[in-house]
Amino acid sequence: MANVGFIGLGIMGTPMAANLIEGGHTLSTYTRSKTPSSLVEAGAKPLDSAMAVAQAADIIIIMVPDTPDVDAVLFGESGVAAGLSKGKIVVDMSSISPVATKAFAAKINALGCEYLDAPVSGGEVGAKAASLTIMVGGSESAFNTVQPLFNLMGKNVTLVGGNGDGQTTKVANQIIVALTIEAVGEALLLAAKAGANPAKVRQALMGGFASSRILEVHGKRMIKRSFDPGFRISLHQKDLNLALATARQLGLSLPNTATAQELFNTCVAHDGASWDHSGMVRALEIMANFEIGD
Repeated sequence: MANVGFIGLGIMGTPMAANLIEGGHTLSTYTRSKTPSSLVEAGAKPLDSAMAVAQAADIIIIMVPDTPDVDAVLFGESGVAAGLSKGKIVVDMSSISPVATKAFAAKINALGCEYLDAPVSGGEVGAKAASLTIMVGGSESAFNTVQPLFNLMGKNVTLVGGNGDGQTTKVANQIIVALTIEAVGEALLLAAKAGANPAKVRQALMGGFASSRILEVHGKRMIKRSFDPGFRISLHQKDLNLALATARQLGLSLPNTATAQELFNTCVAHDGASWDHSGMVRALEIMANFEIGD
């Protein structure tokens, strides 16, 4: 059983940490607010800084919102780097910049420690069900050491390549998800505006080549007008910003990704930052002055 540290106990981090405890591992925790009582009751040991977690644990997992947050957790005052000793492994499961990840990894490696970037896909539901997809960048030896922990949190766990490659894979994932949500929104809006029953259209499409998990789940949300927070638009915005920033650094154009981001921006302008990302369809509806449910 591993001696694990977990930093960042939000919507995703809390159930992920709970699955590690259930798997029999010792868990030290640190979060900006307070370690949830459910984790403490299960055996988690709250500590007062990221540095203290790094001192106490052999494998330190980070799950925070964005690149600056990871930077602060790693290298800020009383951060992880200050508490590391040689041979430990830092695992960042946040979704952040691939370029920054490579720089973070180099700094941690210089301290004699391993670094894995291991962003996830699957949302809160996947975190609770331990069915996350986990995309890993780093050395094979570090991956093999941490894989038993990954297997307690996810079902599809892949070592993609070196440091930064896990984050690059997550950025690619978010491009595909955003563009597919946009495509489903356009299709259902067209169908509804043309007078067809969008629920029946969706049912028919689910039996053909257009079938997808997004058509199944998010298409239903669009028809039911159910945009309660799942994966928030504000978080998907952040991921598309990473995609577009990385593309600029590589000299690439991602025109459809930019369009999807503009649609998210329209939603935010209409108080939709906290909507589930399927709420992107609202931007299309606003432009059309017509709702799928009309």
